[in-house]
Amino acid sequence: MPAQIATATPVAHAALLGLGVYRPRRVVPNAEIVDRIDSSDEWIRTRSGIEARHWADADETIVSMSTAAARDALEAAGVTAQQIDAVVLATSSQMVLGPSAGAVVATELGMHDTAAFDVSAGCAGFCYALANAANLVRAGQARHVLVIGVERLSDLLDQDDRTCAFIFADGAGAVVVGAAEEEGIGPVAWGSDGSQTAAIKQDKDFQQYFAEVAEAEATGGHAERPYIRMNGAAVFRWAVTFLEKACRDALDQAGVTVEDLDAFVPHQANGRITDALLRALHMPESIAVARDIAQTGNTSAASIPMAMEQLLRSGESKPGDTALLLGFGAGLAYAGQVVRLPAIS
Repeated sequence: MPAQIATATPVAHAALLGLGVYRPRRVVPNAEIVDRIDSSDEWIRTRSGIEARHWADADETIVSMSTAAARDALEAAGVTAQQIDAVVLATSSQMVLGPSAGAVVATELGMHDTAAFDVSAGCAGFCYALANAANLVRAGQARHVLVIGVERLSDLLDQDDRTCAFIFADGAGAVVVGAAEEEGIGPVAWGSDGSQTAAIKQDKDFQQYFAEVAEAEATGGHAERPYIRMNGAAVFRWAVTFLEKACRDALDQAGVTVEDLDAFVPHQANGRITDALLRALHMPESIAVARDIAQTGNTSAASIPMAMEQLLRSGESKPGDTALLLGFGAGLAYAGQVVRLPAIS
């Protein structure tokens, strides 16, 4: 008779216990960008809702920003680094393939022999990572999981590209996920559509780039490094026609209605997309809506934790409020879940 394999002891519920963020020191207003892209402050505000964004300096790396955000999340949760059993880090701008940024961050935080890995799901990355973390806790595989969303998208920006240069930005956000007496993280509604990869993508892979470098060296020419490119119209059409269903799926799976919500925290992609979702979902005016994009820009995987923090810091929301999170973007991919908002330090 084969040996019986034991299983971990599951727990019933998981929740967000604490939240921390890191915003780079350098604030870049629209005025610094408009001349290079032949635009205006009014055009950028009207098209995106962005007034300024943060771009990281050389010492503000994926690892250092993640570590700073994580320390604040641990403090807010009242959890030590030694109590973390896994680190799940979401990013699309780590410029090396290995080691994982999550493993380096774990070591920087003083963790030892801690599971750590990275998730690449574009602007939906944080919600993907959060779903995995909650399931690790519920399955009994981890007591506490540190979830990080972090980007240095300024590294991938062509600052002369009128379609992208004003949108993307840098920053980090982190949450601690752990067991709870009541459910604090609803089931995830997620999916992807790889047929629309051209909507947001790196314009060449590194094999192409290296081939261009070799040719340039041989001919005395110039090789252009890879940049992020976006078809804003395609993303907008997909978002306003598809994401209402994603929101409703997340609400239905959590067993709540729009009227039960205290807050809505969509990915900070574009103010007009947020407005379109509010109309489609018929959200009451009493619901607090994250508008962190105005001063932070689009920080992809860092967007949702940073926007949560802004709502909590401003007093528009409070810990324990019921919020709908929705991440969406490159892939094209989406993920959303209903949560109880965490504490901040």
